[in-house]
Amino acid sequence: MAVNKIRLVEIQAVKYESHKAKSIFFKDELCAEAKAGQFLMVWVPGVDEIPISLSSISLGSGLTSVTVAEVGEATKALNQRNIGDLIGIRGPFGNNFEVIGKKALVVGGGMGMAPLMPLIENLFKERSSITILMGAKTRSELIFLERLKEAAQDDVKLIVTTDDGSYGLKGFVTVPLRKVLSSDIFEMVYACGTEKMIHRVYSFTERFKVPLQASLERIMRCAIGICGSCVIGKYRVCRDGPVFTSEQLRKVEPEFGRFKHDFTGKKIPI
Repeated sequence: MAVNKIRLVEIQAVKYESHKAKSIFFKDELCAEAKAGQFLMVWVPGVDEIPISLSSISLGSGLTSVTVAEVGEATKALNQRNIGDLIGIRGPFGNNFEVIGKKALVVGGGMGMAPLMPLIENLFKERSSITILMGAKTRSELIFLERLKEAAQDDVKLIVTTDDGSYGLKGFVTVPLRKVLSSDIFEMVYACGTEKMIHRVYSFTERFKVPLQASLERIMRCAIGICGSCVIGKYRVCRDGPVFTSEQLRKVEPEFGRFKHDFTGKKIPI
């Protein structure tokens, strides 16, 4: 079965994760073998094809999911699909998060929690000691909160922030990051969110000399390294990422967190 060939899958289940985010579940052999951090190109017939990270992989029912928030025409159309509808998928593409060590810090902002969930589940399986920092603009935009609260026991610590203070600590998710990094020792930090957020996380991990794995987001059209729309420095996010290490991010510091390419290929400020 060709990874880059569009495959039609039937939606088996849907679940609202927040007032504007929805998980869509389906069965697919290749996705069942995917790794945490990889992404799909999801085709909404008659609308568009967009990149979306996998938010769950091979659950007990054999289902895989993507979680999407309505931010444009394609995401709105995708969230209007229901059980029994067909969508097209290509992938999974890209590299993945690697579980390293037994003491991990996971930092997720907004929809950035979606690709981190399969990683967190892998960390659970490895019986890692985990601290999770998750944030969103407001309480209604927090995703997977109940799922994570159930796991926040024993060796799992969950810290939640909202920009407006409607739940947990008030402020950006990076606000408690300095205190967490200065008060504990971690073998790896994992992050996903806006690039500005990730750049802030990167700055802290460099200061405290802790290795980082971060999932970046760029405009993607082909997912196979041809179109160049996802370029960051010397790397193509679709092929060399989406997960990048501290060492790789140091090589693209002039652009990381500062510039990206728009749909025309023009470099614009983030």
